[in-house]
Amino acid sequence: MTHTLTVRSSGHVTEIVFSNPPNNHANVALLREIGETLLALDADPACRAIVLASDGKAFCAGADLVGGKGGGVGGSGDDPVREFYDQALRIYEAQKPVVAAIQGAAVGAGLGLAVSADFRVAAPEARFVANFTRLAFHPGFALSTTLPRLIGHQKAALMLLTSRRIKGEEALDMGLADELVPLADVRHAAHRLAGEIAEGGPLGVLATRRTLRAGLYEAVRDALAHEHAEQSVLRNTADHREGILSVAERRPGRFTGS
Repeated sequence: MTHTLTVRSSGHVTEIVFSNPPNNHANVALLREIGETLLALDADPACRAIVLASDGKAFCAGADLVGGKGGGVGGSGDDPVREFYDQALRIYEAQKPVVAAIQGAAVGAGLGLAVSADFRVAAPEARFVANFTRLAFHPGFALSTTLPRLIGHQKAALMLLTSRRIKGEEALDMGLADELVPLADVRHAAHRLAGEIAEGGPLGVLATRRTLRAGLYEAVRDALAHEHAEQSVLRNTADHREGILSVAERRPGRFTGS
């Protein structure tokens, strides 16, 4: 599994681009790189806003649920999913505002990564999917907390309980995306928004963001612990095995409640 992270700065905006072909699946190493880069940028006074983007057709198609121990999320210990979530939590430690550029599918953990940003600029081709119940699984990446906080309880419940695919236009209408632009303009529009943020006084921007996100880190930490416990139980069920198989075979799941 290969992945790369490219960091470029222009003025007071820093762009982080990740790549893990073919579908930009998230894993422990990739989340660690993203988190470490975000935290390093906290110490860089020249950076006042960040664009988070990815190469390829998908923004991030989630964690690999098939290959290797604990799926393909990587990790070096007995609990790779716990390691995965530990790295996800580090992303929420970072202090600088982040604009995510969503060009395609943001699924499962990819949706969680997109929601961790302060803003999302999306293309009509973007797809936002919390596909956990189709896998007979519990939501992860703290989406059980962050998604209701972003779009409201009822809309989040609709996404989480149905595993419905939300297209770019609908994402804009429900507040999941902040701007909708043509596919070719997504990265540019994200930079434009980040540049607008960077025009503000940096101390004021950081203080305002701290106020707006007050309690979020703690809520994410607690949600990740709860989600991990629920997933640990469901991971061993026949329904979850059937969910993974049915999604891979692009057919409805034949669930038995066991």
